[in-house]
Amino acid sequence: MGSQEDIPVGIIGASGYGGVQLTRLLLEHPHVQLAYLGGNSSAGRPFADLYPHLGFKQGLKVEAIDLDKIVERTQVVFLALPNGLAAEMAPTLVERGCKVLDLSADYRFTNLDTYEDWYGTKRQDRDLASTAVYGLPELYRQGITTAQLVGCPGCFPTASLLALAPLLKQGLIDPNSAIIDAKTGTSGGGRQAKTHLLLAEANDSIGPYGVAHHRHTPEIEQVSSDLAGREVVVQFTPHLAPMTRGILATVYATMRDPGLVREDLITIFSAFYRNSPWVKVLPSSTYPYTKWAYGTNLCYLGIEVDQRTGRVIVISAIDNLMKGQAGQAVQCLNLMMGWPETLGLPELTFYP
Repeated sequence: MGSQEDIPVGIIGASGYGGVQLTRLLLEHPHVQLAYLGGNSSAGRPFADLYPHLGFKQGLKVEAIDLDKIVERTQVVFLALPNGLAAEMAPTLVERGCKVLDLSADYRFTNLDTYEDWYGTKRQDRDLASTAVYGLPELYRQGITTAQLVGCPGCFPTASLLALAPLLKQGLIDPNSAIIDAKTGTSGGGRQAKTHLLLAEANDSIGPYGVAHHRHTPEIEQVSSDLAGREVVVQFTPHLAPMTRGILATVYATMRDPGLVREDLITIFSAFYRNSPWVKVLPSSTYPYTKWAYGTNLCYLGIEVDQRTGRVIVISAIDNLMKGQAGQAVQCLNLMMGWPETLGLPELTFYP
């Protein structure tokens, strides 16, 4: 049990990969008490049955989702649910005073018509959705500090937007020239059994999916357009890589000023992220590997300029389950509560 100063928090959808990352982080967070774990298929089971390695640290059971109980027992609720379900729960939770952090796509979009087109779900909560803040702290830190509802970004958008943001905000590139080539580990597909994620299918192979129509595309375009001050269209292609976790996004774009060199861009990126402790801009000729970010909330950025083609190349590496999901949600929680945004989050990877 925590002290009287600890904030009681709950997780709905605790049994998935996002949920277990949140559980681990919140159990070790110095200012919170994990008061509720909710789920449907796993309701009634001790959480230690699902994840025995956490059994020594907590004795909670997964409970059936009951919004009345959640409101009574928590001040902050994380929704680690499939797309479409958070929109059914968040209105009640917010109305009754809880701070809500949604890890699905439900509250990421400023235009719900875009959400409905890409996710195929009609929404009845437009008023509430209009109050949600996009949970990428490096770009929307001030809004997050006063938010009651945060829509945490997808993993691909996080890696891609952190690579693109300084270029778009400073007007350094042709905004419609951006091409994003990204790879993800198999944990991005969730814990449910899926044929293409089996070891025999995914190991020793790499392949694209969602070509030209992946659902993270409009999310990247929405924030890119906000940064550029005009409508932006990007080319985004994700790939499944034979690794458990991690995202490597390589972003290409045509520079407006062909006279800029690599050191100029490194200086610009370093200044842009000077107050962002979770973004590390790498020195010249150093390019990130996903293993560097494994288990941490860090984003590593490597920068190159190809003067032959007139393009800038930015390589972004994150852990898809941390900075791309649970770690970023806890970072947002820290901001919402007025705590240092590094609180309770790991900075150093396990290596090798």
